[in-house]
Amino acid sequence: MKNFARNVLSSLIAVSAFAGTQAAAAEVSYNIGFASEYYYRGILQKESSGSAGVDLEGNGFYAGAWTADVGDGLEVDLYGGYGFETEAGLTGSIGFTGYYYTGDFDDTYEEINLGLGFGMFSLGYSSGEWDGFGTPADYDFLEVGFETEVGLYGTYGSFGKDFDGDYIELGYGTSVSDIDLGVSFIFSDDLGDQADSESEALVFSIGKSF
Repeated sequence: MKNFARNVLSSLIAVSAFAGTQAAAAEVSYNIGFASEYYYRGILQKESSGSAGVDLEGNGFYAGAWTADVGDGLEVDLYGGYGFETEAGLTGSIGFTGYYYTGDFDDTYEEINLGLGFGMFSLGYSSGEWDGFGTPADYDFLEVGFETEVGLYGTYGSFGKDFDGDYIELGYGTSVSDIDLGVSFIFSDDLGDQADSESEALVFSIGKSF
């Protein structure tokens, strides 16, 4: 799985870079942000976390990098893929994401990502492997969501295989003077260090893209 995933990442980044050099419409964007609590897939990573990222898009291909403060070092995410949209409005994507850490906060995750969407609704599936500090584990993750034109959104996500637990996130996002503002409520069950318990959180975020 890991060798396959790394080959996919290398191929996607190479093709994305080629597409970017060939297409005048290729775009590079940057982002910075801060969250009162950094949650990912319903799991608390750190309270009060800053982040920054860069993205390249062209001809349907994309690649990027994103990093966030997780207390014991940084989380560094690398990703790439291809997305499309039909004339009927159906969207689809295939990609790879790797999650890496500069400290001992966590160990490497690498996964293949698939996505479908239509209108305000989306469906995503990821299958990956966690290095587990020498004890690898396989996992998958299924999420369904919606996002309205006025900024309201919701997500339900559930882990499978060697991982377990699910969560619900409801939120609202808007932009004021080119500053992105967001608030979300997260309810998670049996996830991460919160196993065998329930966790609720109200999260505020602010960010800007360039």
